[in-house]
Amino acid sequence: MADVERGNQSNVTEFILRGFRIFYPFQIGPFVLVLLMYLTTVAGNTLIIVTVLADRGLHTPMYFLLGNLSFLDIWYTSNIVPKMLQGFLAEKGVAISFSGCVTQLYIFGSQAATESFLLTVMAYDRYLAICNPLRYTALMNSRVCVELASCSWLGGFLFNPVIMAWIYRLHFCGPNEIDHFFCDFMPLVKLSCSDTHLITLAAFLLSATATLIPFLLTLISYAFIITAVVKNPSSTGRRKAFSTCTSHLTVVSTFYGALAIVYVVPTANSAVNLNKTFSLLYSLVTPLLNPLVYSLRNKDVNDALRTMAARLMDFLRK
Repeated sequence: MADVERGNQSNVTEFILRGFRIFYPFQIGPFVLVLLMYLTTVAGNTLIIVTVLADRGLHTPMYFLLGNLSFLDIWYTSNIVPKMLQGFLAEKGVAISFSGCVTQLYIFGSQAATESFLLTVMAYDRYLAICNPLRYTALMNSRVCVELASCSWLGGFLFNPVIMAWIYRLHFCGPNEIDHFFCDFMPLVKLSCSDTHLITLAAFLLSATATLIPFLLTLISYAFIITAVVKNPSSTGRRKAFSTCTSHLTVVSTFYGALAIVYVVPTANSAVNLNKTFSLLYSLVTPLLNPLVYSLRNKDVNDALRTMAARLMDFLRK
């Protein structure tokens, strides 16, 4: 019944994701590269989750939140990369149904909002650990940590349903080619024959709320952290404090920097491929870098990985 009602308002039943046509006829190289990056992303983030679950020394709020971020990153890339890989092998683009396109957009937007919220909670956790160390265990106990993580997930996925329902009411009469490798909001809405000014404004306000406010809260947390670290008379204490925050700052900078370039900086039609390239940063590169950044720059995670490797080798020798 829902499909019949929507069909009365729209002549388009599917869209074509054009992807990166600039690579033809040399698409095999980019296909293999993206596939390897995707597999590495899934393997790396899965390893982080397993390590956090297996090592009791990592059963703390900081690593619980890191596990949530890793799970989100696996889902994040798995929502986008499969269609992207299909696009590399389809010269005329890859087809996606109207419902599939809206679903992909909903999941993408919800995951972006959730990651924004999680990064803010992680910054707040570091703020409490560095600025209020004596009260940290009381302020960031297991119950509070689970509640903050749950609110991040629920908040992220409750932001977009109204916009998605609105998109279903738009009229699409053709063309149906989306000049992107996934169903992003603006490339999709540009194809509508309806007046899209109001939905574009509403989506902008919701997106700004879901990203700008968490970003400002993250900046405030790190302003307090930097102030506290600078006042610390111990050089060892300063190094330790900065080392616990560097990984998180790297991830925050990459995530918000990529979003700003794609969605804030105006992009000319001639720079569409450049826009798609920057979209790769938050859809594939950031999830790939997260486990590398947190494992390479984190002594606790490195120690836990060595312990797991040693146990695995002992098991294999038996």
